[in-house]
Amino acid sequence: MPRSAFAVLTALTCSGLFVAGCGGDRLPVRTYQMGEKVFIGHLIYTVYETQWLTQIGQETASRIPQNRFFLVRMSVVNSGGGTVISPHVTIEDGKGNQFEEVSNGEGVPQWIGYLRQVQPAESSSGNVVFDAPPARYQLRVADEGESKFALIDLPLTFAAETPEILPPGSARKADEPPPGSLKKP
Repeated sequence: MPRSAFAVLTALTCSGLFVAGCGGDRLPVRTYQMGEKVFIGHLIYTVYETQWLTQIGQETASRIPQNRFFLVRMSVVNSGGGTVISPHVTIEDGKGNQFEEVSNGEGVPQWIGYLRQVQPAESSSGNVVFDAPPARYQLRVADEGESKFALIDLPLTFAAETPEILPPGSARKADEPPPGSLKKP
């Protein structure tokens, strides 16, 4: 191999290693469990619970989602010295599908808002809402500059409420215990 070709090859290899090394300062995206405090930049996120809804509101004024409404109750604390706008959050499933939070919170109980301006040493808390099919998701949160990210596991759970079903034509009295329960003596 001629000396000039070797020098060019060596220079290209070194520059390639240098560029690859510069990209190495990126930290991997860390994953947290629901309930853990997530410190990212000057923001501290905590997710408390999730809830799936088939509609929001009452029958005549209800909002129906394309999939299901997925509410995530969370808080965002500003630990910095200045006011920040908390970035929008997304959910991601294991297949790479992402869903943005819904910007219209009409009828959402304790809606946190779409534009969340958080003062220093204060918090914003409530529900963010998504329109997504039921699945296990991770909530993607970011620092105030959206340069660092973290994921929060959101397990797939449904409330285990089973409504009481009465036979047609029968009505239970207010003081009568539900069927299958023990009667008081």
